[in-house]
Amino acid sequence: MKFIKYFFQALIVYVFFFIIKLIGLNSSRKIFSFIFKKLGPMIKSEDIVNTNLNIISKFFKGSKSKDKIISDMWSNYGKVFVEYIYLHKFKNKSFKTEQLRIDGKEILEEIAREGKPVIFISAHLANFELMSMEITRQNINLATIYRPLNNIFLNFFMEYLRKKYICTNQIKKGLAGTRQAIYFLKKNYSIALMIDQRVSEGKLLPFFNKNALTTTIPAQLALKYDCNIVPIYIKRDDNNFFEIKIYKPIETKNIENNEKNKIEISLKLNNLVEEMIVRDPAQWILTHNRWK
Repeated sequence: MKFIKYFFQALIVYVFFFIIKLIGLNSSRKIFSFIFKKLGPMIKSEDIVNTNLNIISKFFKGSKSKDKIISDMWSNYGKVFVEYIYLHKFKNKSFKTEQLRIDGKEILEEIAREGKPVIFISAHLANFELMSMEITRQNINLATIYRPLNNIFLNFFMEYLRKKYICTNQIKKGLAGTRQAIYFLKKNYSIALMIDQRVSEGKLLPFFNKNALTTTIPAQLALKYDCNIVPIYIKRDDNNFFEIKIYKPIETKNIENNEKNKIEISLKLNNLVEEMIVRDPAQWILTHNRWK
């Protein structure tokens, strides 16, 4: 039954992708922004979105109402959906010059010069795929940890797009993926991953003052292989221009590799992700059941 369901879901998505390709990037963004705002709440549980927003709302102040934040979140979701078909445009130098601003580019340049691997972390903000794309554009050897889609008919296409336009080295999340990440680190490749989703093998740590299963992989890898951790923030503005902020590296050298330090580093990273989200909560994809 699930097989049939996934087949028809994929069929609809591929029809949408075909339409997106026909009508162009800018028109598709407008159309699918509207579609996702209308249909998103019918497909994904409104309870999860509202619960997540209620948890994080105590930490930010702003003029946007909750309804506006949710509407803008779905709008961004629709735009990200469209942009997968135009990743080749994002690779062009003209896109980087005209629609992308990098704050802290010198940090990436120094990492490229030194050739020493680091652990890049971020969250599902704006178009989160731009993180790995920009890192590889700076001639940094990179492998990216990702969560495969449940829908097998869609996942192979998404993997194809990611490998071709974002990062050649894609690592599936899980224990086997961790072993792959170690392999790449030993080959002097940096690792990039999102740390804002629930992971069943994670530790229960405070996230917006409420315990959530949190990955400790960045801390584990950094401490074991003497790597710095580099957080990255991504934001989309109203004109679909993007800002990428590269944070100063978090040094782990001379920190003892033990459970206490893994937890402390993971808590610090949770706090940084909180700061990213509260800047503009509508940039964060609120549909994941983060506190399940």
